[in-house]
Amino acid sequence: VADNINLMPQDFFAELCEQIIQHLNHKIPGVNTAELCQRIQTSGVEINVSDLAKIATIISFLFSTAARSNLSAEELVTTLSNAVSALPKHAVQVIRHVWNEQGKSISMSEDARNMATVGQFVDIKWKLGVAMSSDTCRSLKYPYVTVMLKVADPSGQITDRSFEMTIPQFKNFFRQFKEMAAVLETV
Repeated sequence: VADNINLMPQDFFAELCEQIIQHLNHKIPGVNTAELCQRIQTSGVEINVSDLAKIATIISFLFSTAARSNLSAEELVTTLSNAVSALPKHAVQVIRHVWNEQGKSISMSEDARNMATVGQFVDIKWKLGVAMSSDTCRSLKYPYVTVMLKVADPSGQITDRSFEMTIPQFKNFFRQFKEMAAVLETV
């Protein structure tokens, strides 16, 4: 991970750290590592999404642990230097700066700690399609619904998940959402 952090330009690493702080403060649902990775690659740096996601997970863990321990910027840097000697100097400077500027704003209430173990819904998209034919059947005319979910995992990594449902499955799905909405109305 330290090697990949070393490859990252300082401004992109700072942006990643700031987005993680915003995520921990519940200001954004997560860190879109795919979009950030694409921008880093466009700048000429070879890094893949899974490596960037690992960095995001580690920095998120670092900041949330520092918040729970109520560390100052200097205490965080000292602890980090003692634990990880291979971390590039520019990364330590960015971590110090971001933590000094924004770290104290992280509210680690009991609710926030409990929420940190569950993913967070970001967005949903859907489309209705009709399978017209296949290699084994000339005339299917089979309707289906495709659902695409964006979810931020506990570390803030935004992932896309998609699935297809038959019309009866979709009707059951919709019925369950109506039941949830009815229960929420009573709260």
